[in-house]
Order: sequence, then structure tokens, then C-alpha cells
Amino acid sequence: MGITEFALIEKYFYQRASKRKDVILGIGDDCALLSCPEGQQLAMTMDTLVEGVHFLPSTSAEDLAWKAIAVNLSDLAAMGAEPAWLTLGLTLPETNKKWLKAFSDSFFDCAAYYGLQLIGGDTTSGPLTVTIQATGFVPNEAALKRSGAKPGDVICVTGTLGDAGFGLQLASGEREIKSKKRSAHFLNRYNQPGPRVAAGIALRNLATSAIDISDGLVGDLNHILKASGVGAIIAVDDLPISEPLYAECTQQQAIQFALSAGDDYELCFTAAEDDLERLDKALKTTGCVYTPIGRIIGGNKIHYTQNGETIKMNNLSAYEHFKQ
Repeated sequence: MGITEFALIEKYFYQRASKRKDVILGIGDDCALLSCPEGQQLAMTMDTLVEGVHFLPSTSAEDLAWKAIAVNLSDLAAMGAEPAWLTLGLTLPETNKKWLKAFSDSFFDCAAYYGLQLIGGDTTSGPLTVTIQATGFVPNEAALKRSGAKPGDVICVTGTLGDAGFGLQLASGEREIKSKKRSAHFLNRYNQPGPRVAAGIALRNLATSAIDISDGLVGDLNHILKASGVGAIIAVDDLPISEPLYAECTQQQAIQFALSAGDDYELCFTAAEDDLERLDKALKTTGCVYTPIGRIIGGNKIHYTQNGETIKMNNLSAYEHFKQ
């Protein structure tokens, strides 16, 4: 038996919402009423996940809920913002109570972990789609942007790259591997990414530019280069690649994953070389590992080196909607 829209909201979302002091009025009225702390700016982002485009039909409700929040928090992290509020737009082909419970349980687990409150949203009938708008706070003039990279800056990335792209190939059946442990590692990186919120906050006033790696390192770094009017050199030997990925790929395949596979939700940022010692101390307090992978130069293109020699990298492209 189905469930009505308002009963669905009441049972699976309204009763679960946490209470933040900056939320004057949350779910249950025509609008939420919110209070922004003095000296802070609002950082706001929105992502839509559509079945068959952003996630596979086989994706569990738990993984979908977690990832829907995580991809938005990754955008906030790239701006150095502290997460605060969420709205949820949920389009469902049917009202399956088991699916809704699993989705809402995971949704509120993730929200609680990052200190978020759900303040409103909408539910509709149609193809399975999840839209989340996330809002956070960042001190005045402290937001990280894409436009501050300068020649001589060091290019860095957090974590390891390429695991999520490999995980997508496993989830879609494009690849198979024998190791259950490595399989679980790749699938977890793809299905439940960990946004670098603490690292983004630590990078305030240290990074000269930043972006989250959602569509692949090369594509996302190009956004920084365009906004800053600069070029880059990447040393592919320095790319942070996990042991599981090296165990399942050749070196060149692993490099290809690291450069162009999406869904990593790590941070790519630039910093002046003189600030690297301060940056190292700041990121150590968050437990986040980062790796220098290259430098900002003049021009407007990315150049690649391997073993100290300039090389060409082919077939590198970022994911893009409506691409012909």
C-alpha cells in the first residue's frame, strides 16, 4: 500500500530533523526562517542526481542518500565553508516504504555526522531523482575561489585519485576483480565519498585557489586555469594513487584513472611555495593527507612530465552534460 506525500514527509523526514540554533523555523511551514552569524557569508550549492545519469539503477537507497549529501558538501569544502543547512527535492517513481526508510536512515546519519539540519524541500512523482541544496558559512573575505592561482604556485590534491572511477566500472559490470577487500574499497570510494570539509576550512587564507574533483582532475583543474588565466605542469609520477588501484592496473592505466576519472570528491588547490610549511601544519590537524603534483605556469594549458621528460597524454576529458 502506498503513502501520501504529506504522510511521507512527516514519517521519514520531519520527525528526523535535528535542531540547530540558527534555524528559527524549519520543516512544516511555507518557508524556513534562518539566522546567519555576524561576520559570515552564506555559501550555497545545489546538485541533482538522476538515475541512469549520475547513479546506476542498482544503487542502494543508503548509498544514494549518502552520496547526494556528500557531493554537495564537497562543493562547500572547495570554498572553505562550514556546512549548516540542507533542502531536499525527492522525485520517486513509487512510494516504497522499505526504500524510504533505508534512504532516510542514511540521509540523517550523514547529516548528523556533518552537523547539518534539513530545513525543507519537496517530494514529487516521476523518475528517481534527488536534488539537494546545501548552505554553509564562511567568514567574510575568506572563501576559497578558483580565480587566485598565480605562476609559481604549487598544485596539490588531497587523498588519492582514480579509485572512484575504478569503482564505477566495477559497479556497472564493466570490470571484475577477484579480491573482495579491494572491491569493497573501490565501491565504497564510488558510492560513499568523504567530502573534505575539515580540509577546506583549514585551507582558508592559505590556498590561492581551490576546486573539488568531481568530473576528473584534468577537467576540474582546467576550471582553475581558466578562472585564473594561467597554465600548469603536472608530474604524473607524483599523482597520489592507492595501492589497490596499482594492484589492479598497469601504471599507465592507473595514471589515466587518476587524471580523468570522476567522482573522487577530493580537493585540488594551489598555494604559494612559501606557505607550504604552514599548510602542512594546518592540514595535519584535520588528518587529511595531501600531495604536491605540479606547478602553475604562464599560458593556458596543462603540460605533463614523467621521469623528468615532457610527455603527451591522450584521451583525457571531463564529464560534461549535453556534450556532443
